[in-house]
Amino acid sequence: MTSLSPYAQKPWLKFYDPGVPASVDYEDITLPEAFARAAAEFPGNTALTYQGFTLSYSALSDMIARFATALAGFGVKKGDRVAIHLPNIIPCVAAYYAVLSVGGVVVMNNPLYSDRELSHQFNDSGAKVLITLDILANRVIGLRPLTSIRQVVYTSVGDYLPFPKNLLFPLVARKRNLSADVKPAPDVYRFKDLVARTAPSPPKVEVGLDDLAMFQYTGGTTGVSKGVMLSHRNLSCNVQQIRAWFPAFEKGREIMLGALPFFHVFGMNTAMNLAMCAGWNLILVPKPQPAELLEAIRKFRPTFAPLVPTMYIGILNHPDLARTDMTSIKGCFSGSAPLPVEVIREFEKVTGAVIVEGYGLTETSPVATINPFGGRRKVGSIGIPVPDTRVRIVDLALGEEDVPLGERGEILVAGPQVMRGYWKKPDDTAGTLQDEWLFTGDIATMDEDGYIFIVDRKKDMIISGGYNVYPRDIDEVFHGHPKVLDVCAIGIPHPTRGEAVKVFIVLRDGETATSEEMMDYCKEKLAKYKWPVEIEFRTELPKTQVGKVLRKDLREQEFRKKP
Repeated sequence: MTSLSPYAQKPWLKFYDPGVPASVDYEDITLPEAFARAAAEFPGNTALTYQGFTLSYSALSDMIARFATALAGFGVKKGDRVAIHLPNIIPCVAAYYAVLSVGGVVVMNNPLYSDRELSHQFNDSGAKVLITLDILANRVIGLRPLTSIRQVVYTSVGDYLPFPKNLLFPLVARKRNLSADVKPAPDVYRFKDLVARTAPSPPKVEVGLDDLAMFQYTGGTTGVSKGVMLSHRNLSCNVQQIRAWFPAFEKGREIMLGALPFFHVFGMNTAMNLAMCAGWNLILVPKPQPAELLEAIRKFRPTFAPLVPTMYIGILNHPDLARTDMTSIKGCFSGSAPLPVEVIREFEKVTGAVIVEGYGLTETSPVATINPFGGRRKVGSIGIPVPDTRVRIVDLALGEEDVPLGERGEILVAGPQVMRGYWKKPDDTAGTLQDEWLFTGDIATMDEDGYIFIVDRKKDMIISGGYNVYPRDIDEVFHGHPKVLDVCAIGIPHPTRGEAVKVFIVLRDGETATSEEMMDYCKEKLAKYKWPVEIEFRTELPKTQVGKVLRKDLREQEFRKKP
């Protein structure tokens, strides 16, 4: 990018809110250090609230130290990978900070993943220890011999509950599949017991900002899933960028709605890490369905709420909205998919809050752009680059020339939050990171004010309910069916999820099959949010001259059918 490029002039800076700097004076501080400082400054403040059970910063700090000591006792050393396979519950937060504090590399895993998907991520990462739920533990203990995992630590969604919920939980948990007995096996430990009997005396480990902090996987199966390598600097800088963007929210005084899954990079950094480093109360919502979200808002009065569009839509359409006072919420952050303008207006009407849409990727830790919180928001825009983040729109043919403002091209991002690369995938890294610029694969325009508008995705990723779904994941599963000759998955509009999966299948000669049969086939091989909502059988699929299926043509055909 030359000095003559319109993007070098950073037209977006003049639309920054008062108090938001063009460049952040970054502290050289890791997330565990930032948490420790918050715990020292606000020891009596509530750090975590779960179903009414509260844990102070002092108590959470003690729990983290005890679990860090246990990890060191397992033999976890600097650079070793530790997998966390949990929803948004107290042990998830404690384990995350414990792993980082001993120099380990966190590998967050989606609890909804199938055995096939989990096995790939465990093996690709080389994880040595796994923290999971009791209802999932028997599955992963069965997978353990096929992986490098040595110790398994399990917890329960009922381990930390207030009175009288803690007494009632055992009576209802089994019937509702909320708990399970874990079969006896060597090197299997219960989190709560382990913490109780371990002293808070972890080893002192020198952890640098340029050390690896985590692998965050972008997909779910072999051939597609890539471990994004994020450093302590990436995560810390992005948290500091987000803090700088919202100066009106006070250190030690806010209440964060922790509804976005922490195993997803959006929830991990914009909800969990932002709250823990700012001394805020983090409300844990392990099942972010409309009823549970509204209950959390009623009871715990959050002031900041990062959510995905499907959550906003679900809240507005749920009958419990009528009996929920939403006015505690001052600010909301929306990402992962476009938020319809009518949803923004209605949600802001019932809360009095401001919703700002933003954009990012796993590869950017994740936040790259946000609409101004107190200033000019543009409908349909993903906002403007956050401090110290440079953005270019380049030609689609070669990705070398900056296109004029207003013209379509691929978004390139550079900044301190951009990943180090993909784990064990040098070719993919070289194709995505070039001279500090991250090629996002998203097609957009930038207007004269520096606001960015996504117009298409160069990549074929489907965003369903805030989750990333890669069509190739789906294709590979159905290609394994003996009756299937050819297959192609696409994203189609969905009224609540934003997008859902539709699969086109060509059967082998002489074979017959039903949609139900194909749906049953994929259910054990894919996470539920990846299941197709429609299956269409065809005699052939559109292809290029070299035999590549034209996914784009199928999407266009599908959209032409819509009224």
